[in-house]
Amino acid sequence: MSDTRYLDWPFFEPRHAELARALDEWATRQVPHEHGADVDAACRALVRALGAGGWLQHAVGETIDTRAICLIRETLARHSGLADFAFAMQGLGSGAISLAGTPEQRARYLPRVARGEAIAAFALSEPEAGSDVAALACAARADGDHYVLDGEKTWISNGGIADFYVVFARTGEAPGSVPQGAPVQGAKGISAFIVDAGTPGFEIAERINVIAPHPLARLRFTHCRVGAAQRIGAPGEGFKVAMRTLDVFRTSVAAAALGFARRALDEALARARSRKMFGGVLADFQLTQAKLAQMATTIDAAALLTYRAAWQRDRGENVTREAAMAKMTATEGAQQVIDAAVQIFGGLGVVSGVPVESLYREIRALRIYEGATEVQQLIIARELLKGA
Repeated sequence: MSDTRYLDWPFFEPRHAELARALDEWATRQVPHEHGADVDAACRALVRALGAGGWLQHAVGETIDTRAICLIRETLARHSGLADFAFAMQGLGSGAISLAGTPEQRARYLPRVARGEAIAAFALSEPEAGSDVAALACAARADGDHYVLDGEKTWISNGGIADFYVVFARTGEAPGSVPQGAPVQGAKGISAFIVDAGTPGFEIAERINVIAPHPLARLRFTHCRVGAAQRIGAPGEGFKVAMRTLDVFRTSVAAAALGFARRALDEALARARSRKMFGGVLADFQLTQAKLAQMATTIDAAALLTYRAAWQRDRGENVTREAAMAKMTATEGAQQVIDAAVQIFGGLGVVSGVPVESLYREIRALRIYEGATEVQQLIIARELLKGA
């Protein structure tokens, strides 16, 4: 396991350190180093294993321990980017049900998610509504005791393998809301729905391949009927539900970046100590030492911001600014750390399958999803100006 002195920081309780160490031991035995070409099958297997190991219960339920989620994501990311993805998407995909679902919805979906028997997905982004979530156009029209969904979603993680999708659609309760196809106005009048895979009118329009393979797809809804009982929360409250869900898991994205960065530093240290060069080893050179020192400092700075935000959220505080700072700093910093590790590896660092090469592909998406770095900057500035 990487340097664990940070587990003694006052942000944590003894149970958090025990959780991280137990998961590290479990992942060393249970998480494969290679996942093969069938990413869908590998992801399903990881979800089942995480459920059987009892780890998914930490991502599901009305009470969320943010520090536990962050430590789990950091630990899994250090072992496997796909294992981190499998854990995170179970939490994000079912988060709206945990936070705002009815007792019946929670009873029907959450136990299966926690056991790894059902795969969840969070369907918010659209072709023309990514960072600007309030611009979404997918519509849900009330029809008796049903809603009829029409529209598309894209960049949906677990798309194609999920058993159910939490879908956000415009229902038009807000004044000035307009039908699908007309210009949309703001974040009001959006509702959240649970759509089971196989529901008539719902299809996987396209599978999307990305540089760090994981299940990703574009979804299409064509006169897709779902019962009103599948709506999560009150009509028109979907945007609030989405933001509450993202608030829980945005800090954990920073934690995943920490896991990638710590693994990169471990690999760089091992390479620097063993790579023979000019009668010594790479670690003997001051340029290498300076790079390693900067990598370690960048990681600790990001970790302090990440676990401050997680600790504050667990205390019930608003962490909009702190989570944005953590997400921005950790993901941007991890990109720098991993790039430095590749440089230390030299030519071997760009060989497919070498850990630092895999990490280089894994980290890139984290600077974009759940709010790109530029969006985090806007959030931080807005909070600062609000305070002023």
